[in-house]
Amino acid sequence: MSLLAPPRASSAKGSPRPRRSFLGLDRDGLFLAVPALIPVVIFSLYPLLRGIYLGFTDARAGRNTETTFTGLENYRDLLGDSYFWESFRVGLIWAFSVTILQFFASLGLALLLNQKIRLRWLARTLALVPWAMPPVVIGIMWRLVYHPNAGLANSVLTDVGIIDRNIDWLSDFSLALPAVILVGVWAGMPQTTVVLLAGLQSVSKELHEAASMDGAGAWNRFKNVTWPAIAPVVTAMTTLDFIWNFNSFGLVYVLTEGGPGGATRLPLLFAYEEAFRYGNYGYAAALGNAMVLVIAVFVVFYLIRRMKEAKN
Repeated sequence: MSLLAPPRASSAKGSPRPRRSFLGLDRDGLFLAVPALIPVVIFSLYPLLRGIYLGFTDARAGRNTETTFTGLENYRDLLGDSYFWESFRVGLIWAFSVTILQFFASLGLALLLNQKIRLRWLARTLALVPWAMPPVVIGIMWRLVYHPNAGLANSVLTDVGIIDRNIDWLSDFSLALPAVILVGVWAGMPQTTVVLLAGLQSVSKELHEAASMDGAGAWNRFKNVTWPAIAPVVTAMTTLDFIWNFNSFGLVYVLTEGGPGGATRLPLLFAYEEAFRYGNYGYAAALGNAMVLVIAVFVVFYLIRRMKEAKN
C-alpha cells in the first residue's frame, strides 16, 4: 500500500485566478499607487492644466472678477512686449552662464575630490554645504557679502589692492548680473559635483593604468578614457542644470528682486510681478506657458541625445 496520497485532480476551482487589469494595467498595482498619485494630481497636474487654461484668458486678481476666454491675445501681447524679451534675454544669459561655469567648476572639484588626498572625507563634506542651505538663506548671506559698506567682497578686494573704493555690486547696472551669476554658480556646484564624482568613480581604474603604461599623459587619459565614460552623465546633468537655472526664482529675488532697472529680471520674476504685483493672472500664465515650451525643447533635445547614446 502506497503511503503517498494520489495527486489531486486539477479543476477550474483550483487554477490560479487571472489578475485583474484596467486598460491593460494591473488594477492591484494601480490601487496601491493611488495614495501617491493623489498629491501629484492635486499639487502638480491640476495647477499645470489650470495655468495652461488661464494663459488663454484675461484672468485678473480680485473677487467677483469675470474671466473670459481671449484665445491667443496674451501670446500676441507677449511677442510685442519688450519687457518680456528683455527678461527672456537675461534668463538665457543667466541659465547658460551659470550652467557652463558651474559645470567646469564642478568638474574641477570632482576631479580633485576623486584623488587620494589628505582629509578627502572632510573636503567632500564641505563641498556639500551650499546644497544644505535654502536659496533664501544663500541670498541673504550673499547680500551681506556684497554689502557696499560692510561687505566681505569690498573688504577683501580693497585689502589686496584690486579696487580703491567700495562698489555697490547689486545696484550697479553692469555688475549686478555677473554678481548674481557668481552666486548661482556657488549655490549649484554641490549637486553637479556629486553627480560628476559618481561618474568619475565608475570609470575603470584598469583602463587608466593601461593608458598610463602606454605612456599617455594626464590630459590624454582624461580625453580618451575618462571623458567617454562620463559623457552620458555630463549630458544629463548639464541639461537638468540648465532647466533648473532657467526656472530660478528665489535666489535672484532675494538678492536683487530683478533690479537694478530689470538687469537681473529673469522670466519667472517677470511672471511673478505680472501676477502678484499687477494682478494680470492670465498674462502671467501665458508667460509661464511660453517658458514650458522653451523647457520642452531642451527636454526633447536631451531625450534625442540619450536615444543616440543608447543606440551607440
